[in-house]
Amino acid sequence: MKRYWEIDALRGLMLVLMTFTHLPTRFTDPLGQPFGFVSAAEGFVLLSAFVAGLVYTRISDRQGVDAMRRAFWRRALKVYLAQAATLLFLFTVITRVGLRIDQPAVKNLLAFYLTNPIEGFGYSLLLVYEPALLDILPMYIFFMLMSPWVLAFALRHGWTVVMVASAALWGLAQFEFSEWLYGLAVQYLHLPVPFREMGAFNAFAWQFLWFAGLWLGASRHAPDAEPIRFPKWLVALAVGAALYGLWWRHHGINGQAPFGGDEAMNLLFDKWQLGPLRIVNLVVLGIVTVHFGPSLMRRLPRLHALEAMGSASLPVFCAHLVAVLLVLAFYGDSQTVRPWWGDVLLLVVVFAWLYGVAQATLWWDGRRRSRAAATAMPARSTARPDPPAAPAARR
Repeated sequence: MKRYWEIDALRGLMLVLMTFTHLPTRFTDPLGQPFGFVSAAEGFVLLSAFVAGLVYTRISDRQGVDAMRRAFWRRALKVYLAQAATLLFLFTVITRVGLRIDQPAVKNLLAFYLTNPIEGFGYSLLLVYEPALLDILPMYIFFMLMSPWVLAFALRHGWTVVMVASAALWGLAQFEFSEWLYGLAVQYLHLPVPFREMGAFNAFAWQFLWFAGLWLGASRHAPDAEPIRFPKWLVALAVGAALYGLWWRHHGINGQAPFGGDEAMNLLFDKWQLGPLRIVNLVVLGIVTVHFGPSLMRRLPRLHALEAMGSASLPVFCAHLVAVLLVLAFYGDSQTVRPWWGDVLLLVVVFAWLYGVAQATLWWDGRRRSRAAATAMPARSTARPDPPAAPAARR
């Protein structure tokens, strides 16, 4: 199946930006939300959903809905195993190092687990307890488990009902729907995990972004799909809004908090709730990217390092978590504990590690495909040919 190198490069870029954001260095704040009040997480989720819509719609068309469901579930299982492995690394290596050197950053990160190790371990495997930094993959698993049913319904009945329901659920999420469900879980299931330990991302809000990307990807599968084009006036409006958001983010007096200490207004741009103005900022950036991206890609050299990381996005994402957790364990969460050259050296080492993981993953995948092809070839060559047809009887 054809890979879209442009999508891989963009996903690789999102992983690079995530690494800059999560590693505590002097580059964290300047490169956090670099294009406005939108982070790399939104871009990564949207691109992943787009690819999922494109790939799994193709599987549904060629092999049927049941094959599409099985493919989704296999991917969800793979992501779950990656999450479980990362949790095991956190609860063993990072916990031991953090306690050995009395690292406050690790103690804060693992506060619930250190107080309730059995409940913390068990509920983390159930994807209920989600320590900071390890709360993205559980949300992704939730989306992957929901997607086969949603995609099958949409392919049969259209996307209107799906997106209206998704938008309604996003709206409920803005008014403490998650907190209400949590209260029911505590009341009837006696859930011991505090709400703040269940991940920063509100999955009921972020599902809107996922299903929007799934819809876009599915719509691109059709062989007669026309390129997405926008009216000139809309492009001009999007460019103006994107530039204003960029200026506001980097030259405003409040940095990444658009309205300073006004918490009510900041909710409009809130990352964890996926606030409405944040969606607007993402949409205008998307319009600009779709309109100018193809011509820009034709002029730029292909960025093979970003493509490699985007192609191996799951292992690279987990590798970036390993690097961030190790830095937190040894250095803490201070952004100024090292000199500037120490930060540069640290970033060089981390990105070399991520690129190495990407290359190793692609090499292993290529070797596995070669083995599968080599195994299949003898089976075809040793199959007995059909006997020649008997000559027709003469009349």
